[in-house]
Amino acid sequence: MLLFLDYDGVLHPDEVYLKRGRPVLRGPGELFMWVPQLLSAIEGADVRIVLSTSWARHLGFRRACNALPECLRALVVGATWHSKMKIGESGAATFWDLQTRYEQIQAYLARMNSPCDWLAIDDDARGWPDEKLPQLIHADPALGLSCEQTVQRLRERLLHGC
Repeated sequence: MLLFLDYDGVLHPDEVYLKRGRPVLRGPGELFMWVPQLLSAIEGADVRIVLSTSWARHLGFRRACNALPECLRALVVGATWHSKMKIGESGAATFWDLQTRYEQIQAYLARMNSPCDWLAIDDDARGWPDEKLPQLIHADPALGLSCEQTVQRLRERLLHGC
């Protein structure tokens, strides 16, 4: 199963900003503080991770991936953002920037050679069609995976499908 993984609002609160090119959490806690909850949720599931976080766009795939602990990094197979998507001057908006998270995921899936089962965990539910909502684990932006109900929904869907 592919798991499209957002960082901000999922693995830590969503109040993350770039300061001198580095992500900084503005508020209590620390970056990736809820990774243990993700590890608990995916335990026993056959999961491959696709980064659906804006970190891949702003920091690059390699830096975004390397921000994860090794145990998660080993599961990463791609990202919805790819550097070849960049158009125009540095910092200029691209079509990817204008898409909803759902549209970014659909574009990634369209580039795959064969269909597959997938889920997304994200704090942004804008643009998700009703019929695809079972594939979204919608996290509270302030609580992310610190919310046990969110962890439980993710665990159930990974183990039993949508």
